[in-house]
Amino acid sequence: MASLVTASDLEESLARLEREIDEPRAGLYGPNSMVWRVAREAAVFLGAGRAALLQLAHPFVGTAVPHQAKTRADPVARFQGTFRSVFRMVFGDLAEATREARKVFAIHCRVHGTLPEDAGPFRRGDRFDARDRDAQVWVLATLWDTSIRVYERVVRPLSKEERERYYAESRRFAMLFGVEADLPPSFVDLQRYAADMMESDVLTPTSDARALGRFLMRPGNAGARWVTDAYGVVTAQLLSPRLADAFGLDRGGPDGETRAARVLDLVALAVPLLPPRVRFLPAYIEAKRRVAGRAERDRVGELLGRVYVGRGRSVPPPR
Repeated sequence: MASLVTASDLEESLARLEREIDEPRAGLYGPNSMVWRVAREAAVFLGAGRAALLQLAHPFVGTAVPHQAKTRADPVARFQGTFRSVFRMVFGDLAEATREARKVFAIHCRVHGTLPEDAGPFRRGDRFDARDRDAQVWVLATLWDTSIRVYERVVRPLSKEERERYYAESRRFAMLFGVEADLPPSFVDLQRYAADMMESDVLTPTSDARALGRFLMRPGNAGARWVTDAYGVVTAQLLSPRLADAFGLDRGGPDGETRAARVLDLVALAVPLLPPRVRFLPAYIEAKRRVAGRAERDRVGELLGRVYVGRGRSVPPPR
């Protein structure tokens, strides 16, 4: 029997979180946190494809997401909406973060059903529910494991102490979902958990997940394909060969690893040369302004923010 997060579980978790926060205006973290230091880097967005596909590879997630009405209407906008939620939780003030947590939980309460096909250890007809604790821990793990992996590749290596501090701080994010107690105890354990999951048949993409993954990584806009083709190779190389092949990603042939490394090397060279306004996510810039008490509207930040979490385009979902 799956263990589900209940409304009382969430409210108890949010109450504990609120008692932990010393400065509500700074939100869960603040400018001196490791989470903000990692999450502010726009270059970490290079891992977005990896994280999304790892999430979709779980049959519960890979069935739930494609069947949501918003995903069917506009798949890209659905994932952009997910990033908007994450930014509000990570960079928003405490009220915004907890408000978003309750909004996401309300959505999760409506997402449940049965698997339409066999997938890995799961059988057709098995029930899935977006409040499933194991599935939610996996989704969080994909974000943290990917963020650290990409950050260390294109920004700088982190010490063992910095990784553990990042993970300790990230537990507050899990409290927004009511699953803090279900997390691996340390960052080393998180990495072991992620590695074990990626080698297990628990991650077996369903046909709907594979179709959605192909669409996200191969948009219909031919003008964008010269970018997405390179990005697809990078994403494929950040995944295991089994999962890259399951989603039909082009791994770049014999030179795929070299091609991906060349892209990541160029990004690593560019990062320290970029002005802060370009290097750091608009949500982080806005959060710093808020903490400093600057209330004027940031129109440049709003424009830049649309690059990362714009409204997407309306297209039918792939079948």
